[in-house]
Amino acid sequence: MLQIDNLTYRIAGRMLFDRASARVPGGHKVGIVGRNGTGKSTLLALISGELQPDDGEIELRRGARMGQVAQEAPAGPTSLIDTVLAADTERAALLVESETASDPVRIAEIHTRLTDIRADSAPARAATILAGLGFDELAQQRPCSDFSGGWRMRVALAAMLFSEPDLLLLDEPTNYLDLEGTLWLENYLRTYPHTVLLVSHDRDLLNTVVDQILLLHDLKLTLYRGGYDQMERTRNEQLALQQKAAEKQAVQRKHMQAFVDRFRYKASKARQAQSRLKALAKMEPIAEVMTDPSVELAFPEPDELAPPLLTLEDCSVGYETGKPILRRLNLRIDDDDRIALIGRNGNGKTTLAKLFAGELDAMNGQRAANRKLQIGYFGQHQIEQLDPEADAVTHLRRLLPNLQDAALRARLGGFGLQQDKAVTPAKALSGGEKARLVLALISARKPQLLLLDEPTNHLDVDARQALVQALNDYRGAVVVISHDRHLIELVADRLWLVADGTVTAYEGDVDDYRRQLIGGGGGRARDVRPAAAPPPPPVDKKQARKEAAAKRADQAPMRRRLQKLEQELARLTAEHKAVAAKLAAPETYEGEAATKVPELTQQRAELERRIAEVEHDWLSLGEELEAAE
Repeated sequence: MLQIDNLTYRIAGRMLFDRASARVPGGHKVGIVGRNGTGKSTLLALISGELQPDDGEIELRRGARMGQVAQEAPAGPTSLIDTVLAADTERAALLVESETASDPVRIAEIHTRLTDIRADSAPARAATILAGLGFDELAQQRPCSDFSGGWRMRVALAAMLFSEPDLLLLDEPTNYLDLEGTLWLENYLRTYPHTVLLVSHDRDLLNTVVDQILLLHDLKLTLYRGGYDQMERTRNEQLALQQKAAEKQAVQRKHMQAFVDRFRYKASKARQAQSRLKALAKMEPIAEVMTDPSVELAFPEPDELAPPLLTLEDCSVGYETGKPILRRLNLRIDDDDRIALIGRNGNGKTTLAKLFAGELDAMNGQRAANRKLQIGYFGQHQIEQLDPEADAVTHLRRLLPNLQDAALRARLGGFGLQQDKAVTPAKALSGGEKARLVLALISARKPQLLLLDEPTNHLDVDARQALVQALNDYRGAVVVISHDRHLIELVADRLWLVADGTVTAYEGDVDDYRRQLIGGGGGRARDVRPAAAPPPPPVDKKQARKEAAAKRADQAPMRRRLQKLEQELARLTAEHKAVAAKLAAPETYEGEAATKVPELTQQRAELERRIAEVEHDWLSLGEELEAAE
């Protein structure tokens, strides 16, 4: 379907591709991955012909139709359904011609072709796609101009899917979707009948939809079979083999060079030395594996607060007086809560997050927060609100004016903004770097509650995984809104469904929710409501809260003991690593240093004994705490 040969391309003098080659067979779903800045979107622009390569060739199968989502969202008075139908230009042209054609032969040809391209079922197919992307039947009849830019981008995506090109190019299609739309798109693309090239940082999408991964790395293109996780395993195995081969060759070269240095001027060995010199010259060097610097994120340790952190009692919230978006809100957030808000865009998830954050006042009812509570709110708008001329250090200094530059840099380093990135103006940072800067800023005052509204939109796969790890290590409460299923599954242990003008606990996990959303029959979206349940018996809320608070108070000493054990385990592990490194070093066994070997060996054994004891206590206490909860 697609052949890329010796592609070379530079942008602003920086090399993105250097004699890169790849071949994509027809009918495959290929995920394009790589760190931010490696040229994924540029590659799609080169394939589509929007950009021209400096050298090399890109060839598409003769006669194949290629399509990608328009960069500008459709607008104007045309209805959504008609906008999508118009994307099939052949069908539209044939229908127009059928109204005026008079030649019986041509009329027959038109109707035959309309039958071949399933023109009669086109409205139903278009409606199904729009429904899957969040537009009900009433919305489909409204003009595009009624909707915001993000919703109109969904219409552009629907139009491209409906036209079914032979090669479908998609660049981060889930950025404009909620979790529901993402799950529907995942299901739709799995059964898409043609070739797909998909740029995405969504790990689940890359594991469930694609059957090949095209990796952009070191100015080259490498095609791997399978999804993202399989690509990672294969690549790690290849890198390990390459590193072993490089180390083995280095030893071999060192040995040969030593022979040459020793005997090249000795007559009886000169010929052998010369032979080794020639062998060294012909030996193709195997490059040592240079791993990319990993992205690491770390949220600061918050001060402990007594639960609850925040409560809503009979609250309503909205933007216009008398028109609440959410009603009857009776919610509570405790210090160890991990909650994901689910529900279609427009149902009020961001509105609820703003109410939690204090950016919106409750129309009625009561919002009560611990008076010492610090909230870190990552909103969808905050990246655009960064001062473009100010660097990361300056941004953080405005929040923490009493800290020295070294301390500010250390905090930024915890979010992967190190060295020159800390003093680069915000306008020159990538989208992922800006997102990490915002995360650093909202964490400046060590919040006990993180509210994260689509935090992964600008992060690549590695940065998303780092965020998952950082949130799991963070000791405060987390409320997250995200279309990234991988993030929700690994971070959240509770789901709150925002639907029908209120918020309810969803009994089930993301897979249950996915099954509820996506049914058979071409991936038609279904209505989203939790399964009906018998009404619960009346509960004394005051007494229940008192019992829950007493239970948490009883568990507090166990939690503190568990935290101390974790810290002790980390300290012992670091000491053991340092001692093991000394015992592995050749210089430890030379001269006077060798006298300390028995002491080091005994120290290592003692550390291993202590680590085993602390691990046992940690596991036992963890099981005890889990049982108590």
